[in-house]
Amino acid sequence: MEIGTVISTEEGPSTEKFSFVLSSPSVRRGQFVQLTGEEGLLIGVIKDIFRANRYFERAESISEYEKNKGSFLDNFPVDEWEYVVAECSVLGAFDSGTMKRSSFPPSPGEKVHEIELEKLKDFLGFKENGLNLGKLLQHELEAKIELSRLCQKHLALVGMSGCGKSYASAVLIEELLDRKKEMGRVGIVVFDSHGDYIGFADKHSPYADRTEVIDGRRIRIATHKMSAQMFHELMPEISATQGRELAKIIEGMKEGVKKGEKAYDLDELVKEVEKAELKENIKGPLVSWLGHLKSLNLFSTTDYPSAKELVKPGKLSIFDLSDLTSLQKKQMILAYFAKKLFNLRRKESIPPFLMLVEEAHNFAREKAPKGGAISKGIIETIAREGRKFGASLCLVSQRPVQLSTTALSQCNTFLIMRVTNPFDLKHIGESCEAIDSPSLDQITSLKVGEGILIGEAINYPTFLKIRRRKSLKAGKGDPLEEMAKKFEAMNEGKELSDGDIDAFI
Repeated sequence: MEIGTVISTEEGPSTEKFSFVLSSPSVRRGQFVQLTGEEGLLIGVIKDIFRANRYFERAESISEYEKNKGSFLDNFPVDEWEYVVAECSVLGAFDSGTMKRSSFPPSPGEKVHEIELEKLKDFLGFKENGLNLGKLLQHELEAKIELSRLCQKHLALVGMSGCGKSYASAVLIEELLDRKKEMGRVGIVVFDSHGDYIGFADKHSPYADRTEVIDGRRIRIATHKMSAQMFHELMPEISATQGRELAKIIEGMKEGVKKGEKAYDLDELVKEVEKAELKENIKGPLVSWLGHLKSLNLFSTTDYPSAKELVKPGKLSIFDLSDLTSLQKKQMILAYFAKKLFNLRRKESIPPFLMLVEEAHNFAREKAPKGGAISKGIIETIAREGRKFGASLCLVSQRPVQLSTTALSQCNTFLIMRVTNPFDLKHIGESCEAIDSPSLDQITSLKVGEGILIGEAINYPTFLKIRRRKSLKAGKGDPLEEMAKKFEAMNEGKELSDGDIDAFI
């Protein structure tokens, strides 16, 4: 369909951009177009659209006329002189089925057409068996992204609260679970801070038989499988000397387990530290820190869940951390199991997997206080080395400016949803080289469920509308009105006791 004609301006047409006057009112910013050039078929994208009318070019003339002689619109044929111009960037040229950089500009007078969807599909790099995240904003074309391009070199999904990040993540998980064996299936492990993904396990969900939800309150770490180095990472406050003494005690207890003694728990480790002949300035802090770990109710004689059972092709394992209030405990869980999964994958003991981390800025904060970066190290390690072993990351965050720059810089693909915080916008612009200023400006005006996909996964930054979910959108937390009504219904006719009042103070 013809939509306009290339015009001559002071700056073009050039090899990088051109303008055309519209002949169709259906044209929109962000739309892809095609036209014929010297090098074959040129592909362009509309960056902006302007209206113009020569009757209204001089403000002083209009003001003076309307003061004395009435409305311009009533006395002149202004509609006949109105026109609309679109500014386009040239993205490349198709020649004999190959896309190449344009090295010669289109001619003024050349007709501009809506792009053929098959050509757009080839240009963007969509694949028929790819992951269907949704449709392009300005075209009836499904965004089917190749699995390796989207996930292997890690994905960052960022946007402000309420923009649809968890919804988009759920769509990604559905696509991974729907893949057939011959397409290549990966395991999926989700660290869910707010219970946003537990709907996958609902009995009415089509994915219930492929989903396991691990209640965060039941998670346990086998004390005897913890090395001294791992304890040091969980207790970064301990000194090198204290760490060396703890290592000697742990090594001795591990030797006992190898010789057939029963697996020990944290209580027994504390007793061994108390029995050891150590200076008080070493023993006291060690017992205190180990006592703090014990208070988290996380350590036992066996692991739960088993790391090897977490990852199966086409299976979803969700760590439901929503009932845990301690961020330190959440970080310990992620650090321990992520490290085990990565080591198992390096040995090829488990299949390739995608590890999705919700609220990633809480687990890998750029500027974390001492003791608040327990899980940062392993996330950065997987970000740097995981692609070689088939251990992929999806980092979901509403505050990318607080997220580890090491981890974020290793994410080769970004799905950016609505962001309005200027610090986050600046950080995204610096972290994601592929995004240009016009696209960055549009991020603030995106609607819920809309985003821009940029990077390794796609040949050109493209705005998407995330498709509807197939699974139930069941998470924890009711709307405020429902919580208020439920409370009143439960407490109707009751008087608050002094204890109830104290709870509010």
